[in-house]
Amino acid sequence: MQTSTFIIIGTGILCALLGFLGRALLGRFKKKSAEREAERILSQGRAEAERITKEAALTAKEESLRRREEFEAQTNEARRELREKERRLSRREDNLDRKVDLLSKRERLLENLERKLSARGSDLERKNHELARLLEVEKEALRRISGLTREQARELLLKRIEKEVEVEAAELLHKATQRAKEVAEQKAKNIISLAIQRCAADHTAENVVSTIDIPNDDMKGRVIGREGRNIRSFEKATGVDVIIDDTPSVVVVSGFDSIRREIARRAMEKLILDGRIHPARIEEVVEATKKEMDQHISEVGNQAALELGIHRLHPREIVLLGRLKYRTSYGQNVLQHSAEVAILSGIMATELRLDVNLAKRCGLLHDIGKAVDHQMEGSHPQIGAGLARRFEESPEVINAIAGHHEDVEPTSIYTILVAAADAISAARPGARRETLENYIKRLQRLEDIANSFPGVERAYAIQAGREVRVILNSEKIGDKEAVKTCQAIAKEIEQELSYPGEVKVTVIRETRAVDYAR
Repeated sequence: MQTSTFIIIGTGILCALLGFLGRALLGRFKKKSAEREAERILSQGRAEAERITKEAALTAKEESLRRREEFEAQTNEARRELREKERRLSRREDNLDRKVDLLSKRERLLENLERKLSARGSDLERKNHELARLLEVEKEALRRISGLTREQARELLLKRIEKEVEVEAAELLHKATQRAKEVAEQKAKNIISLAIQRCAADHTAENVVSTIDIPNDDMKGRVIGREGRNIRSFEKATGVDVIIDDTPSVVVVSGFDSIRREIARRAMEKLILDGRIHPARIEEVVEATKKEMDQHISEVGNQAALELGIHRLHPREIVLLGRLKYRTSYGQNVLQHSAEVAILSGIMATELRLDVNLAKRCGLLHDIGKAVDHQMEGSHPQIGAGLARRFEESPEVINAIAGHHEDVEPTSIYTILVAAADAISAARPGARRETLENYIKRLQRLEDIANSFPGVERAYAIQAGREVRVILNSEKIGDKEAVKTCQAIAKEIEQELSYPGEVKVTVIRETRAVDYAR
């Protein structure tokens, strides 16, 4: 009994010891596990912290680069604006310097004129006193000699003085008129010659056909189509003639309407490139090409206006200007001619200190009526003036359009400038094409007109018909008659012939004496 009690107590003590040891071991194991988990969490935290730190550093670097680029762009833009402002200021300073120089010259001129006027005034006053004294002396002498009364002598003397003054005034007026004409003519020649020298233009020629390259003869057959249905559909859709002959690798599009011919050329090139050629496809491509052509015409007109610095044009005016690219006059492209006239008008306006932009606008729009003259009744100046009124152009532009061929009376100087620039552009060598037959006939007619006058021995048309040299018989025609003959020949040429520019008539009269020393 006692022994069992001891066994039980020993067993309890042993179990307690074993439980204590187990709890101690378990606690130590849990502690180690917790330490390992803590180390794992700590390492993950460190890795995550490093990743977040790297991402933050990368983001900060990207933001820094972006802000640096923005700053550099803003800095470059500011520098560009600053340079532009510096250039503008430089130009303004140059303009101000020129104006200051001009004002200084004018002030010196005015001072010289004032001194001259003052001297002339003093001289005139002295002469008036002398004249009054002489008049009194003459009046007294007349009263003594003629026995006339004071009133009768005064009336007689005033009539004589009035006649003398009229003669002197007429002479002075004639001299002043001649001097003014000489100065004006010389200045006009200088301005026109300067404008011609500063304007360089291309030679142009009129074409009524366009050629299109095709890759092979098989494509030529596809263009023709079965029994010619494709080519008939193409001609109907475009309004031009298509010529396909034995010439290899070429299709010819013919038509007098340049816009239709250009639409046909572009449409044919698209069809050849696409390869699908049938009536429905032809109509589709032609319609799309027409829309592209309308856009192209607007771009051409807008580009011409921008190149000349002309703004605020009506959209319809821009379209009409673009159509002028496909309009020719005697082989000269009308849009190039209009731009050339605008440049010449601007140069002459600059020399005359007029409104350069207004002169250019008048020159560019002067032939705008030619864009629709085949659709409306009337001459192109009348049609153009009507369009300008509809587009609310200024009176100067309307008058320049209507009067550049002297159909109406010019009301502003810009009309005269446009007319002169138009004549220069049309008359320059190579600007307009003339057939050989008409050219020869004009030269022959010039010589015939000169030879028809009495006393003319020989006449020669030289410089492509721009000058006629006339040799006179010195025994039949004197020096004074030679001048009259020259004027009469020039007047006859003006009435009988049509020609660009002017024809110079040079009359030569010489006396030759021949002897022999034996």
